[in-house]
Amino acid sequence: MTDEPDTLDALGLLCPLPVLKARKRLKSMSPGAQLRLLADDPAAVIDVPHFCHESGHRLVSQSEADNHQIYVIERR
Repeated sequence: MTDEPDTLDALGLLCPLPVLKARKRLKSMSPGAQLRLLADDPAAVIDVPHFCHESGHRLVSQSEADNHQIYVIERR
């Protein structure tokens, strides 16, 4: 596992694309690896935590910056 999370830029994508792209990327990652997801879809604040809960991945952090959200997800 590296110290810097892999980044997935989902800016400009609307529901359900940010979660679908995150799911696909996480599937190819090793358990314990982290994905940094950038999203500006208003529904992402609900969709991403729900996706993590349902899929068993850990939502490490959720923050806001420059009109978008940043999620760090740990693959389980």
